[in-house]
Order: sequence, then structure tokens, then C-alpha cells
Amino acid sequence: MKQHIPNFITLLNVFSGCIATVFAVLNQLEFAAIFVFLGIFFDFFDGLAARLLDVRSELGVQLDSLADMITSGLVPGVVMYQLLNMSQRGGWNIDLFGAHTEVAILPLFGFIITMASAYRLAKFNIDENQVSSFIGLPTPANALLILSLPLILLYQNNDILNSIILNQWFLIGLTLLSAFLLNSKIELFSFKFKSYSFKDNGVKYLFLIGSLVLLLTVKYLAVPLIIALYIFTSVVEKKV
Repeated sequence: MKQHIPNFITLLNVFSGCIATVFAVLNQLEFAAIFVFLGIFFDFFDGLAARLLDVRSELGVQLDSLADMITSGLVPGVVMYQLLNMSQRGGWNIDLFGAHTEVAILPLFGFIITMASAYRLAKFNIDENQVSSFIGLPTPANALLILSLPLILLYQNNDILNSIILNQWFLIGLTLLSAFLLNSKIELFSFKFKSYSFKDNGVKYLFLIGSLVLLLTVKYLAVPLIIALYIFTSVVEKKV
């Protein structure tokens, strides 16, 4: 019976991703973000449960990637679609394809994130080198990056940030950067601790402290800054 517990938690990730997709399509992006965060929590917790119960299986590995494809692949693509749509129309849209259901071409560019996520997840499943570290930005981290944008728009209350985020060239550049980071050769540390000593995990602890400080000081803007810090500290750790 215990072997099904991690898979059930993974299915909760799938369910969260489905709800997030609905909210993203309806352009209620703050609710989409909430359910993506919830899905990522289940994504972390299913692996923890599998290790604690010692029931890791090939089915669980495949199911985990399929769940990530929805929560951390499809949803960010829809959100970027909506943001690109907003950059052209100057406001929040009611439905996925805008008024009168016409299909705008530029916003479809946002689904490059979904395609890049699918490619990364497929590579991850057959890559035996990503055990203690990641090669390329993990899809959940990338999803947090993209989902932070509407939260900054809604709650950061900064006209300069809003004008940057709703600039179509910024969004196009971020989409391309996202696709690159997902499938880059950059080696990034994971949070699987072999020991809890500061000597062995100093960079990770400094990253966690820095992330907490950013969250407490700059709120939602902290998310993209934390992703940048994650990449920077990973590169530093490899050179130390």
C-alpha cells in the first residue's frame, strides 16, 4: 500500500496543474500562481515521501515528469501567452485568445516555454548524470520565474516594473532566456544534503539565507532575483 502514497501525491501535483491551467486560461493569473506553487510543493513532497518510504519506482519517475509537464510546463506557457497578449492590448484579457476569439500570433511565442520544458523533462528522464545536481534550470524553478511576473504586476505596485514586464520585447527576451536556461549545460546544485555541516554546504546555506532576506525585503520581485542568485551561487560553488 505504501508504494502508492508517493504516486498519489504526484497526482495531486497533476490536479493542481489542471486547476492552474484553468485559471491561466481565464487570465486569473494570481490564482494560477497559487496552484502552481501548490503543485511544486507536491512535487517536492512526493520525492521526499518516496525516499522516506523507500519505494522509488520507474512508474513514479515517469509520472513525476508528466505532472511537471502540466504544472511547470504548460501553465507557464499559457501565462506567458497572456502576458504577451496584455503587452499588445494594454490590459487584462478575459479569455485565452482575446476579444472576439481572434488568434494573435505574437502571444503564441510564449509556448516556446512549454516546448522547451517538454524537451528538458524528456532529457532528464534518460540522463543518469543528474542525481546530485541539475544540468540546466529545473522546470519548477522556471515556472516560479514566469509566474512571479503577474504577481509583481498585481501586488508590487511599481510603475517602472510594470512598464518593463508589459514590454513585449522584454517578454520575448525572457521567453528565449527561459528556453535556453532549461536546456543549458549549466550545472546547478540540488538540495539533497549528504550532511548538514556548513563546511560541506556553505554555498547552499548562504543561498537560503540570501533568498530569505530577498523575500522579506522585496516581496514578489524576490523570485526572479532568487533564480538569478541560484544560478550565480551554483556557478560559484563549482569554481570553489
